Amino acid sequence: MKIKDNRVLSFIIVAVVYAVATLCGVLIYLALPISSVWLKLLIADVAATAVTFIFSLIFNNASVYDPYWSVQPIVIAIAFAIGGKMTAARLLPLIAVSLWGVRLTANWAYTFKNLNHQDWRYTMLKEKTGKFYPIVNFLGIHLFPTLVVYACMLPVVYTYALDFKANIGSVVFFILSILAIILQLVSDTQMQKFRNGKTGGFIRNGLWKYSRHPNYLGEILMWWGVALAFISAVPNMWYLCVGALVNTLMFLFISIPMADKRQAKKQGFSEYKAQTRMLLPIKKK
Repeated sequence: MKIKDNRVLSFIIVAVVYAVATLCGVLIYLALPISSVWLKLLIADVAATAVTFIFSLIFNNASVYDPYWSVQPIVIAIAFAIGGKMTAARLLPLIAVSLWGVRLTANWAYTFKNLNHQDWRYTMLKEKTGKFYPIVNFLGIHLFPTLVVYACMLPVVYTYALDFKANIGSVVFFILSILAIILQLVSDTQMQKFRNGKTGGFIRNGLWKYSRHPNYLGEILMWWGVALAFISAVPNMWYLCVGALVNTLMFLFISIPMADKRQAKKQGFSEYKAQTRMLLPIKKK
């Protein structure tokens, strides 16, 4: 408990967990006698997630998994980029994913307290599911997000597996991803400033003045930018936008409803909801 209470030691432990998970995933990917890139990556990714899950059980904290969402894509992008010819088509998604991942991981690190702190959503699920929580923990908290981001990363993976040139669409949608990253950065910074002020209530300034979830909008747009940048150059592989689509649906039907339900416990939520949009930071008429 003393170790888990220590923020520095908690950081070191999480770093070691991710080093072990990454090593496991890489070794499994290299050892698999399979020619299919997407299948090898899927198996390796799930294996790395399983390692992270085991450590979350050891430390009795599902939030050990939290940075996996942003660390996983960086590892995948860099691993596939190493040793390959760096063209514009391959450089743009590498930049977008790296900037997004570093920024989001930094935001996690800033808000990370220690290994005794667990995301409120996981605690809620544990209370609701009781003895079935271990299953919900692995399938819902760990595996499902891994599969979503894996699917989002497939356009990037095939950028390195195929040989094609970037076009104007690649550039336009790369810019969309960059703007989405900036949107997330600004909205997260504004939220952290609000929370540090400890005024309570609802944040009603900046991007949050008219939107309840501008950070989620940035997350959604980021992956649509990545997917469409690839599809604009390789239109016959349009089905690889499934990752961006599932990611969007996850926010619309899981993440946002859960966040709004929690906010609804605060006084004045009905009025706040009536005055704001779910995603777009645009004033309601």
